[in-house]
Amino acid sequence: MRCVEAGLVHDGYGVFLGLDVGKGDHHAVGLAPDGKRLHDAPLPNTEVRLRQLFDKLARHGAVLVVVDQPASIGALPVAVARACGHQVAYLPGLAMRRIADLHPGSAKTDARDAYVIADAARTLPHTLRRVDTGDETLAELEVLVGFDDDLAGEATRVSNRIRGLLTQIHPALERVLGPKVHHKAVLELLSRCGGPVGLRKAGRRKLLSIAAAHAPRMGERLVEQIMAALDEQSVTVPGTTAAETILPRLADSLRDVLRQRDQVAGEVERMLDAHPLAPVLTSMPGIGVRTAARILLEVGDGTAFATPGHLAAYAGLAPVTRRSGSSIRGEHPPRGGNKNLKRAFFLAAFAALADPTSRAYYDRKRAEGKRHNAALICLARRRCDVLFAMLRDKIPYQPRPTDQAPAPA
Repeated sequence: MRCVEAGLVHDGYGVFLGLDVGKGDHHAVGLAPDGKRLHDAPLPNTEVRLRQLFDKLARHGAVLVVVDQPASIGALPVAVARACGHQVAYLPGLAMRRIADLHPGSAKTDARDAYVIADAARTLPHTLRRVDTGDETLAELEVLVGFDDDLAGEATRVSNRIRGLLTQIHPALERVLGPKVHHKAVLELLSRCGGPVGLRKAGRRKLLSIAAAHAPRMGERLVEQIMAALDEQSVTVPGTTAAETILPRLADSLRDVLRQRDQVAGEVERMLDAHPLAPVLTSMPGIGVRTAARILLEVGDGTAFATPGHLAAYAGLAPVTRRSGSSIRGEHPPRGGNKNLKRAFFLAAFAALADPTSRAYYDRKRAEGKRHNAALICLARRRCDVLFAMLRDKIPYQPRPTDQAPAPA
């Protein structure tokens, strides 16, 4: 068997070891090239037991270790396998679920999952992906980016709570402060004054002094909008008193989360500087530090994908063709793919609308009758092709003149 996929050469392996990883114990199934079971048993998540199994199976020949989670609870098996000199690969969850349907039985057990992983490595090597955790920079980036994702989720939760409280007790004030809730001036006003009662009590002069310190340009306009909103409502809604005590705490919490995100972004940027592909990725309009880190973690150097189409399909950006006789036909947006990567491409495309070339392509798609999101997906798909070429050739982004119409996506 010989197949080159994800940077792995599937030729000469004596053992295909599938690991269904777990927190305390994994389940390991080792298959010979002819499908014979060489090992099938639970495996404690310790370095000693992992090394013992790898050394035992190495007697049958070269070992390919395949996991269903390359990070988190799967990090130790990957690290030990690499330390023992074995090749490591990753079977994505979506591919695993589809392959599992080809095997008899409907039970969901660790032993069955480990067998599915090992058998897929043996018979369907094109479904595997390379594991880049041997790159220290990528391993460190993954921890930081994961923490930043947690902080982003917390920031969204707290900001939604602030906006929900304001909507409940004073809708007019929420319409002013809600869209700017992440701004330092707004957070400082909420922290020091609370809700509508506290803001009204503070008065215009104090509000202006607070806002101007954090928003010199928009401070006066913001205070005017706040005072106008306060004048729109004279009744006090039940729950206002409690909200006045909670809003400052929520504002402080959100400010702390945003401060942490800024610190993490600085650490990610310093770490990215050490990676040779970082200047290539960040040269593309719309790709900042966080987006570059996410793309680097999900795509690596791009060698795992034979064509731009493969990368687009993996990112969930390639349209799916459906045809069944004369009743069902046409192309539809994909529902699968790597959600983290798809989101990164989508956000980068949205940020790139300030770039003339990207904007021209987006406007063209809008003129064809596509809605905003559909046009953005088309732009993201187009940029996916460009990014693939950038990674392949290791060259920064080279903008084309705006008068040159890009090829259709």
